[in-house]
Amino acid sequence: MTESARLATRKSAAVARGVATRGIYAARAENAELWNAEGRRFLDFAAGIAVNNTGHRHPRVMAAVAEQAQAFTHTCFHVAPYESYIALAERLNEATPGDFAKKTMLVTTGAEAVENAIKMARAFTGRSGVISFSGAFHGRTLLGMALTGKVAPYKKGFGAMPPEVAHAPFPNAFHGVTEVEALGQLERLFASSVDPERIAAIIIEPVQGEGGFNIAPFGFLRALREICDQHGIVLIADEVQAGMARTGRMFGFDHSNVVPDLVVMAKGLAGGFPLSAVTGRAEIVDAPNPGGLDGT
Repeated sequence: MTESARLATRKSAAVARGVATRGIYAARAENAELWNAEGRRFLDFAAGIAVNNTGHRHPRVMAAVAEQAQAFTHTCFHVAPYESYIALAERLNEATPGDFAKKTMLVTTGAEAVENAIKMARAFTGRSGVISFSGAFHGRTLLGMALTGKVAPYKKGFGAMPPEVAHAPFPNAFHGVTEVEALGQLERLFASSVDPERIAAIIIEPVQGEGGFNIAPFGFLRALREICDQHGIVLIADEVQAGMARTGRMFGFDHSNVVPDLVVMAKGLAGGFPLSAVTGRAEIVDAPNPGGLDGT
């Protein structure tokens, strides 16, 4: 029996069935290459599902980790804050789209960042409704599942989803949904199901990953910006997968010249380590009361 086969047997006995995996058991990795338990070399096009934008074990990333480990590993920013959090917030405020005052919060996972962005939008607008799109993926927490535009495997068997989350069609020529039709469906949603004056936020990925690597048409993003401005809705860019230069620009929204109100980041943000962020208009980020924003 190979080492991979032995690991597969141990995984089956010890790891939850709901944690889906592939059959490549990693032993080590470097840059764009990964070696399995038998020493077979693979080119790693998955990159931890769009996480390792700088490659495995980038020397500058590893040096930064080693330096930080000599200082401290954890204090909880809410208990004993530190300079590096502030410095990263300053850099993200500068890097994200928009020429206006911005603020940032840091958490651990993309799902946490998405949920905190929704909390900011709800606190700022005093509304509770949220619109996302078919084919979207926004996380595996309860609200993340509700926002995700795909039932199997993410929602199947998990019961009722949080209320006041609606889905509109994502424009996708391959599936016969034109940009015009998608905008028409959104307007019909406003007319028949959800009052736009009750919508706190519209959240969209500039490039869908789970939906099939679908690029949001630039005209569609511009139209969403206009709709949000018209109705006082917060436009949230979920850049968890497309952001951090994965599309050739720092953020996917940069290609369309559309400026979102909030930007959600994770995955490539920390080169393989758990870190996520929400950056956006200072007045929206600051809407929740102290203690209202946090992570695990």
